[in-house]
Amino acid sequence: MADSASDVTQDPKPGETEEKKEDKKENAPGVPDSVLSMFGGGSRPKREEPAEEEDNEPKGSKKKDDEDEAPESPDVHFEPLVSLEKVEVKTNEEFEDVVFKMRAKLFKFDRDSREWKERGTGDVKLLKHKETGKVRIVMRRDKTHKVCANHYIVPDMKLSPNVGSDRSWVWSTSADVSEGEPEVQTLAIRFANSDNANLFKDAFLKAQKENEKIFGTASTSESSA
Repeated sequence: MADSASDVTQDPKPGETEEKKEDKKENAPGVPDSVLSMFGGGSRPKREEPAEEEDNEPKGSKKKDDEDEAPESPDVHFEPLVSLEKVEVKTNEEFEDVVFKMRAKLFKFDRDSREWKERGTGDVKLLKHKETGKVRIVMRRDKTHKVCANHYIVPDMKLSPNVGSDRSWVWSTSADVSEGEPEVQTLAIRFANSDNANLFKDAFLKAQKENEKIFGTASTSESSA
């Protein structure tokens, strides 16, 4: 009987694969698989290990995919659809010399509301024309550079101190053209301190005397004509 059992376990049945042969060799000799499987035994399935990725590159070398840099884009030049010509902005100050310049704040007296209204803050300048010698006062607002005062310093102007301030002056003009058309305006200007205010007064009175000679000559020539 022992010989017949041994023959059953060792001789493969027709059609049995080589893999089953290997499984039977691992089992206890002379014990069928059906008996071992009842107690959790029997042949164990082969565990397939993941194949290791072959790295044929030498150590220290970087993979091509990781280190491929994006190709540099070629220099592309686009022609503008509209060509703009450079325009030279003129301020009408190109033929004048600056004889006085100082930062200040300008006010205008509103006759309707009977109160002072701020005209702007910026540099007040006295400009002397290079040919005629006439001096005018020009002031532009900061950032926008919009003109807030523009008139000649004529002989009949009177520069007066503002009431209650030693750094502010008031005067009237009959032809301020800061808004385009000549207008009668009463203006007040305020400086950072009294010293700056006095410097403006000196420059104003000096320009007034120079213009008096020029305007007086012009008036004489007109009357004689």
